[in-house]
Amino acid sequence: MTTRSLQSRSVIVTGGGTGIGAACAFTAAEEGASVTICGRTEAKLEATAERIRSAGGSVTTVVADVTVEDDVARVVDRAAEFGGGLHGVVANAGGGGGLAPYHLQAESEFVRVLHLNVVSTMLCIKHAVPHLARAGGGSFVAMSSIAGHVTHPNFGAYPVAKAGIESMVKNAADEYGSAKVRFNAIQPGFTTTEVMEGIERGGPVWASYVENTPLGDVGHPEDIAGVARFLLSDESRWITGQTIAVDGGHCLRAGPDYSVYVGMAFDSAALDPRNAR
Repeated sequence: MTTRSLQSRSVIVTGGGTGIGAACAFTAAEEGASVTICGRTEAKLEATAERIRSAGGSVTTVVADVTVEDDVARVVDRAAEFGGGLHGVVANAGGGGGLAPYHLQAESEFVRVLHLNVVSTMLCIKHAVPHLARAGGGSFVAMSSIAGHVTHPNFGAYPVAKAGIESMVKNAADEYGSAKVRFNAIQPGFTTTEVMEGIERGGPVWASYVENTPLGDVGHPEDIAGVARFLLSDESRWITGQTIAVDGGHCLRAGPDYSVYVGMAFDSAALDPRNAR
């Protein structure tokens, strides 16, 4: 009988109710992990948990906001209790903001996106590391984006935040290597999740992704989940401080063109920085 790669491990997946997070949680449970998923919407968490349980997996849910430190501490404590310790984290929760060039960006929105991505990842590291170290080592997987590698005009804080996550992963890998805690990031490209449903299939933005992807398609959440499973497992025991692109090669070319959506939100005069006050 083949031993599953995450057998008897305890794993947290933040933002685990939908999309990439849900796929990561399902795959980890399928590989034998006791999985704790968290997010802000209980109904979405329970729907994913039921799917995992129906497949024979072990899962618990925690309603939490990863930008709130007390919530993160509560999630980590719950996972350690549920799984008998903590061996892995997929810090998947994050997101973007309104599309606008920098001269039209609201400071509050810019800071909100940084908190949602960068600060939440730091809080997960802060509270998970002691548990991972006490387990004799573990794996922390952060979720970056192609936006952290190639330019994404009009995306405001999002590219900055994802680049920050990649930098944080490198530093954490160096800081905690002696405790046998590994840190890596995944850099998804365009992936067919609920967040991307607003992009018209076959429309100009969709086409800009596909045309700049050497493999000529878009990704699926399971593509990301497979790499997360690998990074959580002992198969990747000698890998730390790395960012792995899972994007069909999109990072080799140019970022997407969202100008059609930005043009819907602002008139041409506002978009011209010469007119800014």
